[in-house]
Amino acid sequence: MDLNTVTEVVRLHERADLGDWLPGDAVIAGGTWLLSEAQDNLRRLVDITTMGWRDVAISDDGLELAATCPVERVSRLAAELPPDWTAAPLLHQCATALLASFKIWKTATIGGNLCLAFPAGAMISLVTALDGELRIWRPDGSDYSTHITDFVTGAATNVLEPGDIVRSVFLPAAALRGRTAYRKLALSALGRSGAVLVGRLDTPADGGTFALAVTGSTTRPLRLSFQGVPGRGELDAALAEISPALWHDDAHGAPDWRRAISSVLAHEIREELE
Repeated sequence: MDLNTVTEVVRLHERADLGDWLPGDAVIAGGTWLLSEAQDNLRRLVDITTMGWRDVAISDDGLELAATCPVERVSRLAAELPPDWTAAPLLHQCATALLASFKIWKTATIGGNLCLAFPAGAMISLVTALDGELRIWRPDGSDYSTHITDFVTGAATNVLEPGDIVRSVFLPAAALRGRTAYRKLALSALGRSGAVLVGRLDTPADGGTFALAVTGSTTRPLRLSFQGVPGRGELDAALAEISPALWHDDAHGAPDWRRAISSVLAHEIREELE
């Protein structure tokens, strides 16, 4: 879509190029959402794809993904990670939860998906399941890090202040070594996700934690944690503690339906990882 209120596009090459942030500015990376509908409030686009960030960095500590890393690259990593990172298939599984054509996959970025903070954000599901942290640049030159469950504050809301830019996402090796189980459900075969739940059981050496990511069905991502695989009653009790206000309500699913299917999927995951 033409953004006919935009009068300037700034292509960044280094952090110092950020300059002053003004009302009407927006960061553009893939731009698949930004260019999909009218944005009458915008006057300037700040392009971060020209920063030259490396998409992927693998170390003994974990996996760092640049905010500009395309969803397609995230998906392909499932077959490229170290063999002891048994959670690797989850990178492709969560990418498939994104209702999008192959053209969108090649252009949409992990950072854009996270910043939009939509309940059905596929990369939000991935980063929540793997205890991901976001590194954020402030316009004053400082940085800070935050967990995805703190970053997303509600449906389409996050903690970013004007001028803040997500630089990268870090997924720790301990989480990547865990066994995972993935479930997604939507009202139609090609519909937007009504619920995406992922369970992860860490190795004994990494603490043996059972973590359940509840996304898609809630207005913000939730992480439920247990010492080992929980019993049926323990899991039910934890799900019951989720505030009724957090179950999402839109055309893709009513809150009571989302709550019910999340419970069913959670128990399927629990049984798979026992």
